[in-house]
Amino acid sequence: MTDHATVERGLIDHSTRTEKLPYAALLAFAMTGFIAILTETLPAGLLTQIGAGLNVSEVWAGQLVTLYALGSIVAAIPLTVATRGWRRRRVLMMTVCGFLLFNTVTTFSTHYGLTLVSRFLAGMAAGLSWGIMAGYARGLVPVHLQGRALAIAMLGTPVALSLGTPAGTWLGNMIGWRASFGIMSALALVLAAWIMISVPDRPGQADTQRLPLAKVFRTPGVRPVLFVVLRWMLGHNILYTYIAPFLKQAGLGERVDLVLLVFGISSLVGIWIIGLLVDRWLRRLTLISLAVFALTALVLAMANSSPWVIYGCMAVWGLSFGGSATLVLTAAADSAGDNVDVVQAMLTTSWNVAIAGGGLLGGLLLDRAGAMSFPWALLILSLIAFATVWINRHYSFRPGRRVHV
Repeated sequence: MTDHATVERGLIDHSTRTEKLPYAALLAFAMTGFIAILTETLPAGLLTQIGAGLNVSEVWAGQLVTLYALGSIVAAIPLTVATRGWRRRRVLMMTVCGFLLFNTVTTFSTHYGLTLVSRFLAGMAAGLSWGIMAGYARGLVPVHLQGRALAIAMLGTPVALSLGTPAGTWLGNMIGWRASFGIMSALALVLAAWIMISVPDRPGQADTQRLPLAKVFRTPGVRPVLFVVLRWMLGHNILYTYIAPFLKQAGLGERVDLVLLVFGISSLVGIWIIGLLVDRWLRRLTLISLAVFALTALVLAMANSSPWVIYGCMAVWGLSFGGSATLVLTAAADSAGDNVDVVQAMLTTSWNVAIAGGGLLGGLLLDRAGAMSFPWALLILSLIAFATVWINRHYSFRPGRRVHV
């Protein structure tokens, strides 16, 4: 016998799904990701100004980035679990209002401790947003369009990294770091209105569908995806975090901005390609991306003295990495079933742990073995991730076209 809640949920699902991509809603998700990433990375290019404004050193100003990441790590899983029964638009609006409130506090705060607290709370809002967006976006379209919808919804991340962060740094230098955070608050206010107008609401998860956290973690296929995320993103962040010292040996120490621009533009191309093909070739694309990533690392390890080789490798690296978020998010969601939001929160936590780990391990390698050790670390980690995908084909990274339902 089917209960009333199940019938109601089915009717709502049917009414909010569309055979066409709901671009306005998906771009609202992309804008949410853009604000989340830019809120995280904006201080990195403005440490001198922030330190002067708060009367602290650049090292202490850098902790604004650390506290944001820590907030995401701490909050992603518990907040996603706590709100998984809530209606989806309500939760999304909470995260956007969090960006609005805490970026506003950062804009006007003159107290270092208060600024750190606001950054931590903004990171918590980001952790919750990453936990719900993938499942929300996928729920608006039928199965055969879910990969493409996810690629659009995640577009804000590479755009923020490749264009938003450099532009935010330039703007901060022109009008001041406080004004930059004020603009982030204004963007969040616009986004809140956009969501209310363009994003269809959806129900949360029914009580009978909610599995305990430990059981979700043991769901077949979930752990291999998380393992791949840790290895792939760890390798990426070792080099990305310490790209400046690596480029010095090729005479490109003064062209870090141009190198990262090449990487960013090719990443946008990569996410576009993956978005077109992920619903047909998820497994094949993941293996190709990791193989190209490993090959790029090998070339960087063997021929890293030529600037043109570096530029070429950065372009190929961006191309292979650009769609990585779409690939692992799609694989995780396919394995998660009805518990997609909780698994996405786990993936968000793994991603942030890999970011922190990249900074830590990269620093140790730089101190003890030099920047030339980075490509070898990338090669080893990417080959481990490749092998993991290769041997897991039944519950995660499944072959074949995703079916129409």
